[in-house]
Amino acid sequence: MLSIFGHALAQTCRLERRQLATAALSTVGQGSQILRPEVIPYDQLQGIPSNVPLQAVSVVDPVYLSLSSLLHPPEGAPSPEEQIVVLDPTVFRHPIRRDILHLCVVHYLDSLRQGSASTKTRAEVRGSGRKIRPQKGSGRARLGDGQSPMLRGGGIAFGPKPRDFSTKLPRKVIQMGMRVGLSAKVKERALGIVESLEWPGTKTSELAARIEELGWRKTLFVTGKEEVPVGLARSISNIAKLDATTADALKVYDVVRWPRLVLDTAAVDYFERTLSKRVPLSPTALS
Repeated sequence: MLSIFGHALAQTCRLERRQLATAALSTVGQGSQILRPEVIPYDQLQGIPSNVPLQAVSVVDPVYLSLSSLLHPPEGAPSPEEQIVVLDPTVFRHPIRRDILHLCVVHYLDSLRQGSASTKTRAEVRGSGRKIRPQKGSGRARLGDGQSPMLRGGGIAFGPKPRDFSTKLPRKVIQMGMRVGLSAKVKERALGIVESLEWPGTKTSELAARIEELGWRKTLFVTGKEEVPVGLARSISNIAKLDATTADALKVYDVVRWPRLVLDTAAVDYFERTLSKRVPLSPTALS
């Protein structure tokens, strides 16, 4: 019995920053099904009619990050650091799972293998099938034709042949790997959010000076748009240890490999749209 209570207490301690609330499920019209849940604090249930279906749900607090800026802010404008970005906790505060990251990285690296190594067997090596020497009488070992794997120039026994090294991994495991990777970057304070990745001009020196000023060396820039902005793509091409990609092309391997990620707001919207678990947020955070 004590072990059961201990296990339950351990499970409760893992629910960090969670609050208990009640969701009142609203309906529209007669005979219609539930359309959307409304999160109502527990202490405000006195005025709810008894015929409204209620369900206790776990409500989580969102993740807050300071907004950064790739461009210099205009004179007189407030600093971007004073603005706060609210992130989905199911995407950016997922429990860290190293085993899931390992599965996703191995799955991606397996897909990169060419699998083109090939050797010839004794049936594919050029040469006659004549027996080299008689079976008996020479006092030496018995041999067949010149393509034997025991002889120099012969075929290869059990050598590699072209094959497909790619492995399969469930889609939900890959999605969890992306959640874990982004959450690890938030925990390591290696994730930056900018409003836009547009960069005026194509001068590499100006962008390099701004990157040096921000301390964003070894950074991967991720945009939620269909293509990387032209100015950023041209300016970043000649700077070592910097790269840019789109959110739909980002892999879990890239998140693990790059020391720092910088997302624009469009990329944040893309990840929250594709990876969110739709958990209700705290009412205090929504106000």
